[in-house]
Amino acid sequence: MGGTESLEKKLLTTREVSQILGILEKEVIELAQEGKLPHYKVAGEFLRFKKEDILKVKKEIQKKFKVEQRYPSWKEKVSDFFYFNDFYIISGVIIVILLWLIFKG
Repeated sequence: MGGTESLEKKLLTTREVSQILGILEKEVIELAQEGKLPHYKVAGEFLRFKKEDILKVKKEIQKKFKVEQRYPSWKEKVSDFFYFNDFYIISGVIIVILLWLIFKG
């Protein structure tokens, strides 16, 4: 278990990489899919990144691929939130409606 925990601490999520690079999570995913960011797939689905890999290519990405160092606006943050959490939002609404139907009468 100890080895797994230390490995997990070294790998970054798309959200953490987006904060380091100052871009949206969707842009991080696109860069990874295009092969412009070194990444790993965990369970064949979840993208993970090594911090040292991201820091090594940060300037190169910003120059070569014209990825701007910017911070997303509140509209982009809200859009990102719904993009990555839509399942939980919809599930929560369904649960509230079902509870209302159960307890209304």
